Amino acid sequence: MDRRIWHGSQEQGQGKIQMQIKIPIPGRHGSHDLLAVSYHFSAVLPSYPLSCSCAYISEVARFLLANCVDLLLLLLWLVQTLPGPVTDPSKLPKWNYDGSSTGQAPGEDSEVILYPQAIFKDPFRKGNNILVMCDCYTPAGVPIPTNKRYNAAKIFSNPDVAKEEPWYGIEQEYTLLQKDINWPLGWPVGGFPGPQGPYYCSIGADKSFGRDIVDAHYKACLFAGVNISGINGEVMPGQWEFQVGPTVGISAGDQVWVARYLLERITEIAGVVVTFDPKPIPGDWNGAGAHTNYSTESMRKDGGFKVIVDAVEKLKLKHKEHIAAYGEGNERRLTGKHETADINTFSWGVANRGASVRVGRETEQNGKGYFEDRRPASNMDPYVVTSMIAETTILWKP
Repeated sequence: MDRRIWHGSQEQGQGKIQMQIKIPIPGRHGSHDLLAVSYHFSAVLPSYPLSCSCAYISEVARFLLANCVDLLLLLLWLVQTLPGPVTDPSKLPKWNYDGSSTGQAPGEDSEVILYPQAIFKDPFRKGNNILVMCDCYTPAGVPIPTNKRYNAAKIFSNPDVAKEEPWYGIEQEYTLLQKDINWPLGWPVGGFPGPQGPYYCSIGADKSFGRDIVDAHYKACLFAGVNISGINGEVMPGQWEFQVGPTVGISAGDQVWVARYLLERITEIAGVVVTFDPKPIPGDWNGAGAHTNYSTESMRKDGGFKVIVDAVEKLKLKHKEHIAAYGEGNERRLTGKHETADINTFSWGVANRGASVRVGRETEQNGKGYFEDRRPASNMDPYVVTSMIAETTILWKP
């Protein structure tokens, strides 16, 4: 799954941009070993007599299957100078990178072409600096196999789908790890915290671990223009969630990928590792998902509850296909325990967080609204999941 982020600097004239982030650094000896001082990060850009300069970041998502399934973000930096600020991605030039270094092209024909698709403000450099979401193609203009955005965009541009204006709200869960030992933040080294129960949406130094990171990420998303709608501590200590949405169509995938990128950058500054593994700790601990809330215009209108039920029945008929596309290692999470449904059995219910699909109580009472697909894993590709839900519920005829 390739997602390309383009770092763009569009500062005109001379001057400098300075940013300072204060994040407490977790200790190496358990949850109470926090340094008394804060870590200060200062990025100062020198004065540039340039009209406009751009630095590209290329983000490659891969699954590591050796020890555990995780999401690895590899960053490739490319720099280009532009004649002036750009707000329309179609006005940005295409760029390329060495696909042989990422396993996406052979060495004898190594160029992979970046197509700019969406622009976001850069919360790290600020000013007129930008982040640009790109997808990837061969020099002949053919989408490379890992370009999942291309097919998603085709589905969302279908007139029948566009007419329904599908809305998404994605709940991205993740786990913060102590860097040197890959053990959850706040957990004693080689040991375990108290049982789950007091950590969900908690406060207090003995229950909430990594809040400064989470708050910094929240602010970065708001600055960038990501429609982040909330954050909360999760059931397992050291695990958190942010929500992106409501977003329409292809923008859901763009915004979730950019939000993930920003989280990687901020945890890098903090000296902490973020994992999107759907079950980072085996045993009696919650896994990590990416619950996907969804509605169409027909569902949001009076009488929409019947449309919701019909859509859920379609999802039931395509359960196996959706599970296969909803993230690697999801079988370790979807066990029927810890607020999940069994991976082999489709179920749905009102206010039931142990079901594959949950319909909210308010939606039932109002007779219209949305539903939540609780099956996607935290490492799912949002382009795949959002477009697949739209294709099954709108375009597919059983």
